[in-house]
Amino acid sequence: MDDLLEYDRRHVWHPYAAIPPVHGPLLVRSARGARLELADGRRPIDAMSSWWSAIHGYRHPALDAAAHAQVDVMSHVMFGGLTHEPAIGLARRLVDMSPPGLEHVFFADSGSVCVEVAIKMALQHQRGLGHTGRTRIATPSGGYHGDTFGAMSVCDPVGGMHTMFADVLAPQVFLPRPPAGLGADIAEWAAAAAEVLDAASEQIAAIIIEPVLQGAGGMHVYPPAVVTWLRERADDLGVLLVVDEIATGFGRTGEMFASDHASVSPDIMCVGKALTGGYMTLAAVVCTPAVAAGIAASESGVLVHGPTFMANPLACAVATASLDLLAGGDWRSDVLRIGAALSRGLAPAADLERVVDVRTIGAVGVIQLDRPVDVRRVSAVALDHGVWVRPFRDLIYTMPPYVCGDDELDTITAALVAAAASKECR
Repeated sequence: MDDLLEYDRRHVWHPYAAIPPVHGPLLVRSARGARLELADGRRPIDAMSSWWSAIHGYRHPALDAAAHAQVDVMSHVMFGGLTHEPAIGLARRLVDMSPPGLEHVFFADSGSVCVEVAIKMALQHQRGLGHTGRTRIATPSGGYHGDTFGAMSVCDPVGGMHTMFADVLAPQVFLPRPPAGLGADIAEWAAAAAEVLDAASEQIAAIIIEPVLQGAGGMHVYPPAVVTWLRERADDLGVLLVVDEIATGFGRTGEMFASDHASVSPDIMCVGKALTGGYMTLAAVVCTPAVAAGIAASESGVLVHGPTFMANPLACAVATASLDLLAGGDWRSDVLRIGAALSRGLAPAADLERVVDVRTIGAVGVIQLDRPVDVRRVSAVALDHGVWVRPFRDLIYTMPPYVCGDDELDTITAALVAAAASKECR
């Protein structure tokens, strides 16, 4: 074990880390259900669902079976000029379950690439309509859409993690951050947002949002009325509405897609993360026929994007099995049960000295402090209580797998409250 970790320390790059890292990672031996098994024998609950993707937990029999069966047929074949049943079947499932009007599916490699494709779609669509001056994307401040350059350009330009690249990113149009809380009054925000949109109305190709919940930008919950208002404004301005459901899709906020809270159908929707139940990387962009027609009318006549591993059959087969689990199960009751447990279990944190807010939405629970957390130390406190978490900024939060039992949920909330109460947060 020590040899592995030493090689990792010297040679392997981890997310948002340096080489060599200040603090090394934990070595995972295996995972099953909602738990990881570490090399030292500890079996913490994964309260992060592997960055929000492993909604069915680990080693789910149905997903394992789908992966094994597809390996016996073919693991991959190029998608240029070829097609296959796993991709067609998954596309059918996505069209059937997506908000009304979304009929065409483009498969991408990851969430960030998914957002890149959505931006490219919007720009090409506008060119196809003859609107060559519409080259910018509008988005609320506070958002996060990925780590590649197009995606970085629509992340929060001030409080986000990509501010060092501001001088080389495409200049986008940033609206005020929506007000906090599902029931907040949006009138003042809408007036300010309208001014920004009107000032740049001839330059905007699309508006992109994380509906109702801005994830990695701060776990910021905002009113569905904002989504409704942006849908109406997009129509008024002749621009597209893109919803980034990569983190919020597949039930996480209590609806199948977060935009369903507002009963809104976007022009383009991005999905990823939980699409394969956390088994492998896959994302998809789903759009309307009007968007596809605009792209076909552009000078290229085609969408200029084609990943090598586009529509990987192995990933598509597992994704279809994951969606089958959602369709055949009672995910809504599970999310309601988890949400109730998180609300109840995290409530005591509101009385702690450094806590400024405790909030939940669907199967998401958040403790917000008045200062940035020490990620390593806070994670260690939670681990001592049997839970793996990965805090960021001023947040200690959880997005547990839907398969968590009540006892596991109680363990998660107790660990988060203990971490917030520890001397590491004082």
